Amino acid sequence: MTATLLALALLIAAVGPAAWRLRRSPAFITGRDGRLSTSTALALAWTVILVWLLVAVLAHALTTGDSTRYLNADPGPLSPLATVYLPLLGGPYTALIGAKAVVGIRLQHGTLAKPASASPHRPLRELIANDSGRTDLVDLQYVALNTVTMLYVVAAFLADAEAGLPDLPPQLWALTGAPAGAYLLNKLATRPNPIITAVSLTNDTLTVRGGGFTPDARLELNGTPVPTTAPTPDTLTTPLPHPTHPLTAVVTSHGLRSDPYTHTPAPHTPAGDERTPAEDEGTPAGDERTPAEDEGTPAGDERTPAEDELTPPGARPGR
Repeated sequence: MTATLLALALLIAAVGPAAWRLRRSPAFITGRDGRLSTSTALALAWTVILVWLLVAVLAHALTTGDSTRYLNADPGPLSPLATVYLPLLGGPYTALIGAKAVVGIRLQHGTLAKPASASPHRPLRELIANDSGRTDLVDLQYVALNTVTMLYVVAAFLADAEAGLPDLPPQLWALTGAPAGAYLLNKLATRPNPIITAVSLTNDTLTVRGGGFTPDARLELNGTPVPTTAPTPDTLTTPLPHPTHPLTAVVTSHGLRSDPYTHTPAPHTPAGDERTPAEDEGTPAGDERTPAEDEGTPAGDERTPAEDELTPPGARPGR
């Protein structure tokens, strides 16, 4: 029981600060496009678990009073390390290194687009989604099978922490190795769909930003093809007077369509339609009244203080 409680305390001490740090600054597990990297996240998770297992075994050895005898026993607490646990770690790291190599080569040859994410938030859903935000079945099975295997390893160790690393079936590495291979093959086989990350309208010109745009890319607005000017791999522009209704943009490149992107234009005020404060309050233009008129004095009958004090009643001013 003491060994189990110690292992739990070490697990909380390892996972808690790491999760808090990654939540505040996830750059360590993000890819080239700023999104969460599935291969990096799983390799890191397996590293944390393996380090926790080793530290928990060593901490328990120090509490036995004869750590040398405990560690050198046959079979010892670390006996399954080379036959079970290192192969478990090998699958995710093979996928990580292979995925980085494949993505780098495809980006260099222009056969893959990785536009930066427009959102500063990094939801966990990105671990099982492709660059367009759709759930990817290969990524989903990779994350799910590795998560189940991690929970199995943690539960098996906590069930008998005093015995050291649990002697798991050697075939268990297939639960991480096979999904890692499928994940890597998916990186090689996936065709790059064009991706729209932002749409803006400036000076009657609509600009579509994203990635995977080829010179013959076609832009559709609300289902209608529109001409584009000077297309680049990450930008398409088209002349467009200020619309009054939402626009749904879709880019087609090499027969592959992007996900629809809806843009709602900002309210447009025609030039020269600026109103004065008086007009905004309902007063007709040019109908600004003087204080005398506001008090009921007829126009032109403004009298000076001297006239008010010296002119007899009924006399004309100035006589």
